[in-house]
Amino acid sequence: MSAGNSVFEITQSLDDMGKERIKRLLEGGVKIPPQPRVVEDLRKLIVRKEMDVRLLARTINQDPGVAAMLFKVVGNAAYRQLQPFDSIEQILHAVGVQQTYNLVQAITLASIGDKKKNPAVYEAFWARSQAVGQLAMLIADERIAVCNIFPDQAYLAGIFHDCGVLLLMQRFPTYCSEMRLSEQGRWVDLAAEDSKFNADHCVVGYLVGRHWHLPEFICDGIRHHHHIQDIGDHQARTMVAILSLAIDIYYRDQRVANPEWDEIKAPVLEELGLYEEALPEFVDVILERFHVAMVDL
Repeated sequence: MSAGNSVFEITQSLDDMGKERIKRLLEGGVKIPPQPRVVEDLRKLIVRKEMDVRLLARTINQDPGVAAMLFKVVGNAAYRQLQPFDSIEQILHAVGVQQTYNLVQAITLASIGDKKKNPAVYEAFWARSQAVGQLAMLIADERIAVCNIFPDQAYLAGIFHDCGVLLLMQRFPTYCSEMRLSEQGRWVDLAAEDSKFNADHCVVGYLVGRHWHLPEFICDGIRHHHHIQDIGDHQARTMVAILSLAIDIYYRDQRVANPEWDEIKAPVLEELGLYEEALPEFVDVILERFHVAMVDL
């Protein structure tokens, strides 16, 4: 890790258990990936308050894959009032510099991990993450007046929320098989993960988020995305609520049961200002917008 984002600095906001988990994970060989060059270059420009969109656009365009994916992401219905986009400069002007930077961070996360190992699981992981990110973006757009979470922030959290799974897949050769990730509708069981690997993908994801300079409330949302009950009344709780509903809508769309939903439904809906009887209609709206956007992705 860089000197400006040391383990000591990262663990300052954690309780003793959190600090011990991070120490154990790093000593156990879990490696936190560095930021890709395009993200680091953009961050340096923003830190210097260099807001010339021509320079920022040139920096993004140095990575054609990132630039192409950025056009796809802003094709989401959450940005319907700003479309169409004809250039990266136009995206920066319309969406905003910080917001575009958040989207680029999310896009470049796809570069981590070894795609040659467990390629089917890797592909399924990113398909799920992209879907959850897109759904979270739409939920944030629909509930922005209540939640004050913006689409780029929700997308960033959606893409990063399970990134710890990728790093544990790399660290432990049997992780995929032991977690049965190749099974339809199967996802990580936290208790099994802890007992089998003495690890926690939520804490690993938190580490990645802090190392990549994500906003603190998003990092906290990543750490607690399975346990909304553990978070107090602040922005991270709202972020977890958006993630939780996005994940449940993803499961509904896949026609797979969500084993966590009944336990978390009440606090999630309360945080988002939604009534249970209005939820089916809300889900229909989100899925309709989601499927329109996904046609172009």
